[in-house]
Amino acid sequence: MTSETQLRIDLAAAFRLIHEMDMHESVANHLSAAASSDGKQFLMNRRWMHFANVTASNLQFLNSDDDSVMDTDDAPDTSAWSIHGNVHQALPEAKVILHVHSTYATVLSTLKDPRILPIDNNTARFYERIAYDTNFGGIATSDKEGKRILDTFASKKALMMGNHGITVVGDTVAEAFEDLYYLEKACKTMVLAYSTGQELNVLPHELALETAQSWDDFRGAAFAHFEQLKGHLDQKGSSYRD
Repeated sequence: MTSETQLRIDLAAAFRLIHEMDMHESVANHLSAAASSDGKQFLMNRRWMHFANVTASNLQFLNSDDDSVMDTDDAPDTSAWSIHGNVHQALPEAKVILHVHSTYATVLSTLKDPRILPIDNNTARFYERIAYDTNFGGIATSDKEGKRILDTFASKKALMMGNHGITVVGDTVAEAFEDLYYLEKACKTMVLAYSTGQELNVLPHELALETAQSWDDFRGAAFAHFEQLKGHLDQKGSSYRD
């Protein structure tokens, strides 16, 4: 398992990169990463801290089995605790959880049919690999809503949250970030394709499946991409490692 120090550095980098890519929202949205093998102990951004100010050292260490933190001055955001706390507690395989309201994913999530159709390589990446939740229950500030969202993942590593946004889970920060990156690109492609008003040229089922599976051969690219992006942050003198 990745050391906590390295995990903090990588997660902090993800915050800074998501900010630079304009996929953040005010001082809302949350990213988290399991710091224990059972996933119940995890790191997450503190309540109302802007993504541009997150560093390795100011990430909050939480335990999903201990909700007493919610009665303290250091309580995390209630919606973050509801979603991330429940997922980390119940799904140890969800090592990293990234939840954002990025522009194109959120636009697509508001459609009656928010599906990502296989119309190119990037959209096909998620063919039959993303779950859809079309039962929006408002801002997820209750434990009940958090558990409902948890149940919608259906063993998938990405979730389109109707009228809300997107969430991805992954084994590492690099892999989860890569899926988030491509998911927003796929949603942008869908929104722009719909905007033409022309009929979509959707790939046939077998070809879409084959294309999705072909992406598995490029999983290593996630680490190369993430390391080079961290390098760019370093060149800019970013404080994310602090």
